[in-house]
Amino acid sequence: MRLVRYGIPALIALAGVVLIVADGDAEAGAGVVLIGIAGLVLLANVFVRLSLQSEDDRAAEERARDFYSEHGRWPRKGENLPD
Repeated sequence: MRLVRYGIPALIALAGVVLIVADGDAEAGAGVVLIGIAGLVLLANVFVRLSLQSEDDRAAEERARDFYSEHGRWPRKGENLPD
């Protein structure tokens, strides 16, 4: 999974650096674009991970609310809640 998360953007950025080092204006421009794309891919991965984490937090909050409705108190920290 780390290969997908970090390897693909690293390979795209490396290709961009290779194009920048190569002679020619068109190649340098394409290299800058590839480095930007690598940053966008990495940022998209971060957003997906944050979204999934937020989803887990919402599910835990919903379980805590159900526990409160059933028992009349908030669950203690570390208390096992039913799924």
